[in-house]
Amino acid sequence: MTQVWDLARLVYEPMQEPDIDDVLAVEQDVYPHPWTRQNFADSLKQEYQAWVLRDQSRELLGYFLIMAIVDEAHLLNVAVARKHHGKGLGRFLLNQSVACARGLGMESMLLEVRPSNTRALEIYRRYGFNEIGRRKGYYPAANQQREDAIVMRFAL
Repeated sequence: MTQVWDLARLVYEPMQEPDIDDVLAVEQDVYPHPWTRQNFADSLKQEYQAWVLRDQSRELLGYFLIMAIVDEAHLLNVAVARKHHGKGLGRFLLNQSVACARGLGMESMLLEVRPSNTRALEIYRRYGFNEIGRRKGYYPAANQQREDAIVMRFAL
């Protein structure tokens, strides 16, 4: 049975240093080549927009990080805990990231996604992101190979 979230009862708040352990656990579970603790710590130190979503028991459901550059927001990382995939939380986090970027006065949002991450690609396309290019060999992949990145943009 799919859980229906009462979004008003979820806790959506800025990511803080103590959140990194929970964020790292989700990151390592959902990504084949996850960010490191230092990646998250550096992002917080640089004061990137970093937000977490928790349920009422404080379980981490997901998070996102945005870097604002001139008039464009770069969605650096977004994830939903694996056991909560398919419950609308990814779309909620995208909505929140777009609202955050608009609040910063950004005109568009940019992201990169692996071609092999078909679930994310479908979510981004349905949301309205358009492919604008590819970065060859951008991501590390299995067996010391590299995987391209699909670059997508969403007009805010």
